[in-house]
Amino acid sequence: QRISPEDQALAESLDGPSITRICEAASRYKLHIIAPFYEKAMSGELYNAAALIDDSGNILGNYRKHHLPMSSHFNEKFYFRPGNIGFPVFETVLGKIGIMICYDRHFPEAARMLGLAGAEYVFVPTATTKRGFSRSVWEIELRAHAIANGYYVAGVNRVGTELESEYYGASLFVDPIGEIIAQADDKETVLVVDLPRERIDEVRRVWPFFRDRRPDAYDAIIAP
Repeated sequence: QRISPEDQALAESLDGPSITRICEAASRYKLHIIAPFYEKAMSGELYNAAALIDDSGNILGNYRKHHLPMSSHFNEKFYFRPGNIGFPVFETVLGKIGIMICYDRHFPEAARMLGLAGAEYVFVPTATTKRGFSRSVWEIELRAHAIANGYYVAGVNRVGTELESEYYGASLFVDPIGEIIAQADDKETVLVVDLPRERIDEVRRVWPFFRDRRPDAYDAIIAP
């Protein structure tokens, strides 16, 4: 990512032209869509966000990315403020949906917050390159989140090349016991997968991790 103040002018409100067009497409094709976008809030603050849109074209809600990397290749703290609306879980006709964005996935606390809020399906839109360790832990992290919380995880990573960055794709679906049930390669791909809700109940009966939690012993996790 380059640092360019001019790029900040690309941010849009939740009811801006980009999300409006995606809402129209969702209604036309009868799809639920998670649409990442560069959000400009009413206050003027800028966020890395994702809107959830139902198959009637209605916006069910919005998520703002909490964890922002800052490195020679990812200058997110220049473009965004950290998310400030928690980890919402959205009720849909398909089930309870939660969202993490990209770098959020490295923080198990984020995945657990969604689990505690009742998430059944967690989507992780991502733009991650081949640099560093990311490719080696991509599946491991998402599988671990699915196991620890007993929900489905869909990791969606971009492909192709932008400037000097090459993206590895490897989008995948993981079931609640951490098994990869479908995965793409490094090309543009459409995955169509059945994600039965009853599998979540089955796994949570066998692994009642939420029942056996000990929040009274976790003070250090929430300490500054």
